[in-house]
Amino acid sequence: MTASDEAMSTGESTSLTIPAEVDSVGPCIAFVAACAAAAGFPAARVREIELVVEEVVVNICQYAYGDAPGEIELLCTKTNSQDLVLEFIDSGKPFNILTLPAPDLTVEVDQRKAGGLGVPLVRALVDTATYRRESGRNVLRLSVRLAR
Repeated sequence: MTASDEAMSTGESTSLTIPAEVDSVGPCIAFVAACAAAAGFPAARVREIELVVEEVVVNICQYAYGDAPGEIELLCTKTNSQDLVLEFIDSGKPFNILTLPAPDLTVEVDQRKAGGLGVPLVRALVDTATYRRESGRNVLRLSVRLAR
């Protein structure tokens, strides 16, 4: 199945494989938004999921492969009537985004190092997040619930 306006059935998966380039962020967002809409997610929740996808895909594009070409595989699975699982898979350098320390928000903005807010945003907008290294690939699995 490709992501479309068709309703997604429980247990149904769809995937997208795309170059790990910043130009791929838009197509990845559109793909997951279509999956979430087909799974019955309301527009406000779809917009939150889009932010998550943007953050994860940009990080993969910028850091996973260095200057070498690579790919991102994105897998969407509707696990039940309330949950959608997103898997971001790449063959880049081993990296568990979930181990990054939380930024120190007590430091003044002009004293803080730029960046570092994306991972807390991802954690705040998903219901569960796991990482594993499998067969030389990074697999970030994010579960999002229909309602928050």
